[in-house]
Amino acid sequence: MNTLIINEIFYSIQGESLSSGMPTVFIRLTGCPLRCQYCDTAYAFTEGSKKTFDEIINEVKNFNCNNITVTGGEPLSQQNTIDLLTLLNNLSYNVSIETSNAVSIKNLDNKTIIILDVKTPASKESDKNIIDNYKYLKSMDQIKFVICDLDDYIWAKDYIFKYNLHKKCTVLFSPSYDEMDIKILAENMLKDNIPARLQTQLHKVIWSDERGK
Repeated sequence: MNTLIINEIFYSIQGESLSSGMPTVFIRLTGCPLRCQYCDTAYAFTEGSKKTFDEIINEVKNFNCNNITVTGGEPLSQQNTIDLLTLLNNLSYNVSIETSNAVSIKNLDNKTIIILDVKTPASKESDKNIIDNYKYLKSMDQIKFVICDLDDYIWAKDYIFKYNLHKKCTVLFSPSYDEMDIKILAENMLKDNIPARLQTQLHKVIWSDERGK
């Protein structure tokens, strides 16, 4: 029987990505191989309980919402995650996954929207980025950079062009909460005509750091 270790399943507003603002069911999985300095879900490193796919689906159905985001931790650190994504797609949900670019996305279901978080130097995990992942991205996928400071911004700007990421899918620049001033980031993006979309963590604007939101 297929199982996963689940940290939490909750219903909220999507705070990031091109679906920002949409009511969404979040399936947060336990475990992550990274330790980004700005991580706001460190509780997902170890907290969680084993659930069968049937139990997960039944919880999801209770929310009567067609949008699902599988997140973590790092959701792909668990082997059965790919099978869950395929099942959710087969059940006609709109499925996305937030993943850290530290695990291969090669075998993901083509229907799943991938939100690939490319790690910047200030995350302290940029050496974990898997360059090979970029060739598996689809036009409907998204690449996210969490920008902690201006050095991160310059690095991300150069990185986009180095790997032609803006030609693969939408690129998102997100200011690290309480680290990077969104106005300064916006002004630099305009000055440099960056081929990326500015986003903020809408859920934190609404609920601050409240868990399960």
